Parts: sequence; structure tokens; C-alpha cells
Amino acid sequence: MKRFNHRIILLLIGTFAFSFSTEAQQFKPNTEVGILLGTSYYLGDLNTTHFNQPLPAVGLIIRKNIDKRFAYKAEVMYLNIQSDERYSEDTIAKNRGLHFRSPIYELSGQVEFNFLPYQPGNPLYTWTPYVYSGISIFHFNPQAENKNGEWVNLQELGTEGQGTTLFPEKEKYSLIQYSIAMGGGFKIAVNPSFNIILEYGVRKTFTDYLDDVSTTFVGGVGNPYPLDMSQEALAMSDPESTHTRGDQRGDPDKKDWYSFAGITLSFTLNNNTKGCDY
Repeated sequence: MKRFNHRIILLLIGTFAFSFSTEAQQFKPNTEVGILLGTSYYLGDLNTTHFNQPLPAVGLIIRKNIDKRFAYKAEVMYLNIQSDERYSEDTIAKNRGLHFRSPIYELSGQVEFNFLPYQPGNPLYTWTPYVYSGISIFHFNPQAENKNGEWVNLQELGTEGQGTTLFPEKEKYSLIQYSIAMGGGFKIAVNPSFNIILEYGVRKTFTDYLDDVSTTFVGGVGNPYPLDMSQEALAMSDPESTHTRGDQRGDPDKKDWYSFAGITLSFTLNNNTKGCDY
């Protein structure tokens, strides 16, 4: 009886080893290089609507497929975000009258999970929805247009009193931040070496200054502005001159987000699947 049990155990071990070996032969880890083209937008104090005032985005992607389900991805992206209340139909927004634009340069690392087995070149596994998560570091620089039509850097001005003697507790925010990268999409294997990937991604940031708006107005009617604020800073802080010190300019309790949607054309490198038995 013991000899029979030993045979069963050996048979199970052999079956598992054979299955693992077969799986390894069927899938060979590979690397993809792709380019993403799409559109980007932001959500924050000056915009609360998805896909409002979108701008172009482009990215370069390197993906390492380790099996049919998981992949690692490194991504470099250039995005643009903006919002403009000067022509808004909302009375409160138009009365505030703020606007901005900012480029975003992002570097991120992500882990992807395919809901279905995915293997370009294998007719059984040519498409799948997927999700991903990771960490990104990014640089931004909000700008606004002055009365002369020139775009000026807002962080340097301290539009909410940063760097002034009247508000010594306010420091200028950093233009380099990090975020949590999240998203998903749909992968389609056109052939063993070419993939088309549809993607939507969001970035949860830990700053409220993508738009240079966060707290309160620092001067106005009945309350003089800090003496060490420049005239440019005064004009950008309250362009409509309709507020006084302490009036709400933004909501510091809600951090800003930025998002993008796009299509990636991806090409597989060292895609040597010769000898694989599907």
C-alpha cells in the first residue's frame, strides 16, 4: 500500500513538472516598445468635469511581459493640462476669473494584470482587458497669461501670498511631485510582433497646486495686499478684483488629479516563439 502511495506522489510530481515545463515552453518572456498618442486633462479647483478642455499627450513605453497575466512597464510621458474661467457660463467661476496651463513631464513604473491570458502569436490568447497600478514622479509648471499676452510662471509669483512677510507660514510649492498611477484598458494582438492597446489612466497627486489655486485670496477691497507682492502677482491672484482677504480661492482639502486617454502602438522585441506548440 505504501509503495502504491509513493507511486501516486511521484506521478503527481511528474505531472506538475511536465505542466510547468510545457507552460514555460509555450510562453517566453518578451519586451515591447511602444508609443502612446492621446489626450490629457485635469481635475481640481478650476475644473470638476472629466475630459473638459483636453490637450494632446504623448508617451514612450517599455513593457516586460513575464507571463500571460503579468507585465512590468516603464513609461515616460509628456502631457498638457489647462482650464479657463474667463469665459465660463458659471457665475461664481467667471467672477473668480482664473486660468492656467501647465505641461507635465512624467516618469512612472507600473505593474499590469491581464484579466484573460494574453500571448501575441497564440491564436487562443489575442485580446484581453487589463488594469495597472504604480508610482510616478512628475514635473509641472502652471502659467497664466498677463495683460500683455505673455505667459508667466505662477509659482514664482506667489499668488496666494507664498514667500511674503504677511504670510510667513506659506511656502512656495514644489514643482516636482509624485503620484499614484492607476488605469486600465484593452490589449489586442494584431500579429506576433504588433499590439494595439487602448488605455485610460488617472494620477492621484498629493498637491493642490497643479492649477496654482488652493487656499484663500490674500488681499482686496478693504484689505491691502502684502507690500512685497509684485504687481504681476496681484493681477494674477485676483484678476477680476472682486474679492477680499480670506475669501475662498480654492479648496485645500481636495488634491488635484490629472488623467489621459490614448492608443498605444506596441512592437515586440526578441519575439522568438519558434518551436512553441500551441
